[in-house]
Formats: sequence, structure tokens, C-alpha cells
Amino acid sequence: MVKPQDLRIGVFVCDCGKNIAGTVDTAAVAKFASTLPDVVAVVGNKYTCADPGQMEIMKAVKEHKLNRVVVASCTPKIHEPTFRNCLKEAGLNPYLLEMANIREHVSWVHSGQKEEATAKAKDLVASSVARARFLEPQIETEVPVTKAALVVGGGVAGIQSALDLADQGHYVYLVEKEASIGGIMAALDKTYPTMDCSI
Repeated sequence: MVKPQDLRIGVFVCDCGKNIAGTVDTAAVAKFASTLPDVVAVVGNKYTCADPGQMEIMKAVKEHKLNRVVVASCTPKIHEPTFRNCLKEAGLNPYLLEMANIREHVSWVHSGQKEEATAKAKDLVASSVARARFLEPQIETEVPVTKAALVVGGGVAGIQSALDLADQGHYVYLVEKEASIGGIMAALDKTYPTMDCSI
């Protein structure tokens, strides 16, 4: 773990076109971020998730020897993998990333309240910087997986599941407690609305 005196955090504030910058004063957020402890680089971008924005992150990681990155942009649900991959390409562990959602949590819910939205965005960035101080590198482990599946129940759903899994290349074990498969369908004479034979 990096010692507190060795923390070098970079903050990247995204305009997201007018999605964020239309409501939030992103320049003021960036200026505020530069005053936070351990922050050594702050960069504003029109679209941080686009290639030029990612290049700015990689450039700053190398130039400023960043060991933590905070991206203030949209939801991590959409772009967290993008930024983690960006960190990895820059030679930084991808789990040393923290995101502040200033689009869905700020600009989209506070339109028409620029001053309040900007203050909230500053709070979210400050919180993300604080969390970033405690991030630790993570190593993804790979484990062998047996391409086999157990399907319990030989009714219509179980049979269909077994067929779908087999079509995907898995060896399938189909287990049924009754003497025959088919479940309730096998016990029916005819099915509505066509009154066809159930089996």
C-alpha cells in the first residue's frame, strides 16, 4: 500500500458535452479539485470517455506519476470498464480508479439549479478523492472452469435449459426424480388452446 505522503491523485472532470456542463460549472469543480489534499493533477475534458479524453488520462498518469485516478463524469455502470482499461494501458493497476457520478446524480436531477448542482458536484469529487486514498491494487485471479452443468428437474423448463446449455458446448447432467421426463406436461392429455397432444 502507498504511504499517505506518497499519494499522487489525478482528477479528471468531464463536461459530457452539455449533459454535465449545461448544469454544472465544471471549471469551478476542477478548480476546487486542485485544492484537495494529495491531488497533483486536474484535467477538464469535453468527453473524457472518448479517445482524446482517455489519452489525457494516460498522459497525466505518466507525466505526474499518478498512483490514483478520480474521474468525475457519468455513471460507472457505463464507463468504469473504459477507464479501468485506460489505467491498465497507462501502466497503472485498473482498480486504483474512483468515479464520481456528476451526471445522473447531479446535472440530471438538478437542472436549473447551477449553483446547487456545482456545490453538490464538488462534494462528490471531494468524497471520491477521499475514497481514492484508500484504494489498493487488486489482482484478478483466473480459476479453471469445468464446462459442465447440472440441471435439476426434467420438466419442460429443465429440458429446454439442458438443450440450450448443450448447444453452447456444455456437458449436461439432467436429473429427474420421476421415472420419466416431461414433468406436469407429461401428465396432461391435451393443451389449451389448440387441444393438441401435450407430448
